[in-house]
Amino acid sequence: MKLGFIGIGVMGMPMSLNLMRKSGYPLMVYDLNREAVAALAAQGAEAAENACQVAGSCDIIFTMLPRDEHVSAVYQEIYEDIRPGQIYVDMSTISPEGSRRAAALVREKGADLIDAPVVKSRPAAVDGTLGIYAGGRRETYEAVLPLLRCMGANIIYLGENGAGLVMKLCHNMLVAEIQNGVNEALSLASHAAGIDPKTFAQAASYGGAQTFYLDSKADTLQKGDFTTAFATEYMHKDIMLAKGLCEEAELQLEGMELAVKRYDQALKNGWGKEDFSCTYKLFTSNPEE
Repeated sequence: MKLGFIGIGVMGMPMSLNLMRKSGYPLMVYDLNREAVAALAAQGAEAAENACQVAGSCDIIFTMLPRDEHVSAVYQEIYEDIRPGQIYVDMSTISPEGSRRAAALVREKGADLIDAPVVKSRPAAVDGTLGIYAGGRRETYEAVLPLLRCMGANIIYLGENGAGLVMKLCHNMLVAEIQNGVNEALSLASHAAGIDPKTFAQAASYGGAQTFYLDSKADTLQKGDFTTAFATEYMHKDIMLAKGLCEEAELQLEGMELAVKRYDQALKNGWGKEDFSCTYKLFTSNPEE
């Protein structure tokens, strides 16, 4: 069996490396960034010249791409090379409807596709401890589960195609709302008593206000070091996709709307490439710094 991986970005690079090292199967990789492909080839992967070569050569193909339009373009590009019996695992965070369209396209050729978006950021991708939310046919999910375990520590099957993405978007919507609550509480604690983020996180852990976001980002917030683990522009994309789901369901969720407002402002301030925790700067006295 031969594996393929299309999309060697911030997350795709460590994910594909773990897949190759832990699965024991040969891996062919492709990305528009030829330096990324060369870096993986130096580690033992086979470099592909284009996405069609991956589809034409591999049995199970993973894709990790930024947005709906990129996923659509890749699956349209490789359509003629898809063959019966192949499995495609799209780990991108896109709209559930976009994923269902990709699955339908793949199934026209007798292959199958599941959505398997990931949670947590690059450090977990490096460690192979990502959370993975899967949607699609259960038998296909079970067939690729050993491979998903090469990249993730917590993997859950959610239902039919698109269900994994619905869960991912709800997850990130909740993170954004928790983040906004943390930022507001930190602002009040600082103004009212000079309590810094690390002290606040320690004190919060003694009661019911402890959160993974606060625990993992307290040091980052205190130092003001927003080196990217997960870019603000991608978090903005995800909550906008969640907003679209709300509109489809005719739900008015005020917490989500406030989170959208915060991220709109972060992008307006030019922070799109910074880590998503940079929204904390909206609550400091000098947000432009």
